[in-house]
Amino acid sequence: MQTAPLDLTKTALVLVDLQNDNVHSDGAFASSGSAGHAVEQELVPHVKQLLDWARRQSMPIIHNRIVFYPGGDFGGSNAPIFRMIGPESLKLGSWGADALEGLEAVEGEPVLLRNRMSGFNGTGLDLLLRNLGVTTVVVAGVWTNMAVEHTLRDAADHGYRPIIVTDATSSINADWHGAALTYALTNIAEFTTTDELTGADA
Repeated sequence: MQTAPLDLTKTALVLVDLQNDNVHSDGAFASSGSAGHAVEQELVPHVKQLLDWARRQSMPIIHNRIVFYPGGDFGGSNAPIFRMIGPESLKLGSWGADALEGLEAVEGEPVLLRNRMSGFNGTGLDLLLRNLGVTTVVVAGVWTNMAVEHTLRDAADHGYRPIIVTDATSSINADWHGAALTYALTNIAEFTTTDELTGADA
């Protein structure tokens, strides 16, 4: 639950890895269960609701995507998660690396690319947020227990108030999703739902 009201003038929405390969039924990781869990979570409708709300507020919205850079082993192989990515999945410039239909960035919404887990690692996210005077980061996207969790942890470590929208995130399955919410993010982030958050301007 949110512990205090939001100052919407100092809040940004950060969307993580809402890409075809991660979520779409024809994506590279659909067989892992990720596409099915996204449907269970009503991920796309909830993120659309968040986007509509944030745009009405003229809130900063930053899209963050993980990509495989072709031409070399730029992602490394030091951890299993990085060995999962590429050479065709999430390939820069491919349909799989593109945003899900209806969740694309519009003019004025930066799209940051990276090849690490956290949205803060290897991008200008922290600088953009500080330049805007942002103190609260609302995070939605995939996968809850991987890139979303890493981004929230880094947001906390960078001094931001981190908030996760629990029904606008999804993972491989409900167990992995629940592990992040029940254990890993305890005492790290505040939890809210799409309806709770978007009611802030009611």
